[in-house]
Amino acid sequence: MSNNVQSAGPGGSAGGGPYGGGGQPQSAGGATNAAGGSGGGVAAGSTANTGNAPPSAQNLNQIVTDYLKKKGFTKTEAVFRQETAHLGPDGRPAQRNEDPGPKKYIKAFNLLRGWVENNLDIYKFELRKLMWPLFIYSFIELISQGYNEEAKQLLLTLRPYFESVHRDTLDLLAKITLPQHIRENQTTRLYRESKYRIPLNQSLAGNLFHFLEREADFGGATITYILQTYCTVDVSARGPIEPYSFEAIYRRAQNIDLDEVDAQEGIPGVFTGVSNKDILDAAAPLKLGPLPMEPELRDDVRAELEEEDNRHPPADGRPTLVDEFDRKIKREESPDAPARSDLPLPPSRARDVVMEMQKVRENRDRFRIEGRTGGIGVPVTVCMYSFHNTLGSASCLEFSNDHELVAMGTMDSYIRVWSLDGKPLKSTLESEKNLLVNNRKLIGHSGPVYGISFADSIANLDRNIYGDGGNSKPDTSTKLLLSCSADGQVRLWSLEIWSCLCVYKSHDGPIFRVLWSPHGHYFATAGWDKTIRVFAQDHASAQRIMVGHDTSISAITWHVNGMYIFSASDETDKSIRMWSVTTGNCVRIFTGHTEYISALKCAPNGKILASADTGGNIFFWDIEKGARIKRCRGHGKGGIPSLDFSAESNVLVSGGLDGTLRVWDVELPTDPNKANPLVLGPVQPPPPADGIIVAGDSIAVAAPSDGRSITVGGQAAPTASATTTVAAVSAGTGVTGGKKKTKEVQITPDQISAFPTKKTPVMKVHFTRMNLVLAAGCFDAER
Repeated sequence: MSNNVQSAGPGGSAGGGPYGGGGQPQSAGGATNAAGGSGGGVAAGSTANTGNAPPSAQNLNQIVTDYLKKKGFTKTEAVFRQETAHLGPDGRPAQRNEDPGPKKYIKAFNLLRGWVENNLDIYKFELRKLMWPLFIYSFIELISQGYNEEAKQLLLTLRPYFESVHRDTLDLLAKITLPQHIRENQTTRLYRESKYRIPLNQSLAGNLFHFLEREADFGGATITYILQTYCTVDVSARGPIEPYSFEAIYRRAQNIDLDEVDAQEGIPGVFTGVSNKDILDAAAPLKLGPLPMEPELRDDVRAELEEEDNRHPPADGRPTLVDEFDRKIKREESPDAPARSDLPLPPSRARDVVMEMQKVRENRDRFRIEGRTGGIGVPVTVCMYSFHNTLGSASCLEFSNDHELVAMGTMDSYIRVWSLDGKPLKSTLESEKNLLVNNRKLIGHSGPVYGISFADSIANLDRNIYGDGGNSKPDTSTKLLLSCSADGQVRLWSLEIWSCLCVYKSHDGPIFRVLWSPHGHYFATAGWDKTIRVFAQDHASAQRIMVGHDTSISAITWHVNGMYIFSASDETDKSIRMWSVTTGNCVRIFTGHTEYISALKCAPNGKILASADTGGNIFFWDIEKGARIKRCRGHGKGGIPSLDFSAESNVLVSGGLDGTLRVWDVELPTDPNKANPLVLGPVQPPPPADGIIVAGDSIAVAAPSDGRSITVGGQAAPTASATTTVAAVSAGTGVTGGKKKTKEVQITPDQISAFPTKKTPVMKVHFTRMNLVLAAGCFDAER
């Protein structure tokens, strides 16, 4: 007995080594060994007597567990028990590998979705950014491995989860059925070849990877594989981003929206995460200066202006027309101005000479808005036109640049044109020589008219500079009108014979926007097929096609020198791109909008771009740097369909569907942290002024105080006092539509003033060359 115990002593010491030698467990083991038992210590003693075989792994694990429990290492013991629950043949923990089949991807997605949805509300917004890349890369993996049916089932199962945001991409994935499709399709190739960037704050990233490690056997390994293979998690030291988190409240107070890491989320070329760093070309800087005038045209205009100065000398203190023209020419000689040969244009005509002369005159005689306004206010005058009895059919509105005509596109497929002063519209047709009407219909489209654009025009000179014959006097009025429609056509209309001159067919699907270039001859279109196309007036096919947006185009505008076009995309894209007309390449990308972008406008100085969205946000962008300058808030929900700059580029006017027209200081506010609260409750409008309402599809304008009226279709319209009027409201004053329930909107301090209408959403605003604001909208009695 003692010999057995002595023999068991070394064995017990070896098997119970973690105990530090000896102790009750060791003695008990030796005693049991003498009795021929099979306990933990007995096995060690027994092997010492019979041979040199190592102790069993199970016995060693039990000894280690007992030791950790005795010493109080409870957490270590729990982890140790979990890892030793399943042992392999070699005594080591067996890896419970996931099912290598296709079901592991839906299992992994459900695991992550359950963890995200059960997490704290403050973290859900950021964690949901993981769901889309996990889904799309799971789909790509299934197709690449030949599991076509499983990939189709994954798409059908998870499609409702992403339908509202990624509808276009889901439609594309439905057509991907073979591995070669993954390699050949542009979008899926971008996903495979580029790392998907996911911004997370550092605490969330730590929790995520702890969770994936803990659940490695139940789908975590698959998620980790996808994140390591296809994604880049950008960890930043910031608080959680959620609408009511402290981080979000701080950002709103500072007028900050996105960090750099947020702006780069996604895949370059697919999502709005693509940045200007990906496309900047130092060898080809932007040319944002004005386009130089044709030498012959410049000489002719200067000679005619000298004659005008001799006939009508300027008043004291006012520069001559020649001085004003020389300053214009000097600006065109700036180092960043493009060459005249960069943009082919037809040779100038006598009409162009008269138009340039009048532009110089209007620029000199305009109402000047000088220096910083600081939100104090400028005496901007607004002339508001309200359309009545449109029955919700109006889709777009536009003023001509000579302020003689206004046109409205309708959902009923036609265009109606009015004269603003009520005078009969001109016609060169002999059969219409005695027709006296102040509005005309243009019929030809077979779908809703989404966009219209007048060719450039200006008020004519009061004399004929080319002779005494009245017939030889160049006519500077509007001659042409462009329209685009859901029928996929662009139509060019003559405003002399009131009929269609040409139909341009190039887009695949509806066309949402059409716009003449600043110098005429060219025009741009954009539509559902995600492309922007540039046409020349005398060519039936597009001269340039710009491709790069992921979803349909919602707004376009030209740069003032005609060398670039800006376009905004809706739905999932929400980016603004700047395109070179001469090369067709994308040269700048502006990201930051989180809502549907509804309007774009480039400032006359060519340096600033303004954009607006349906959330009531107005962003100002530095075109050269491709960076955002600031954000303005003040409009309510519903959208801002129109923007325009003053001649000096330091004031912006915006028209909103909330029934207000607002004037903004383009320069940064003196105190950017100060915000003006909204004054709740309906604003009391001023007493209505005398005005007239034209029956039918008509427009209400201010009427003379002597009771005169405008003739419509040969009949006099009655005078009424219920016209929509506008009144200036100081900055910081909110406007509601008269409803009982109102929602507070924070107004940024750079709002100069607001003009509320009674019941008219403002669809169009236009700064004239002399800094008068024209605005138009359709009366809505239910507001």
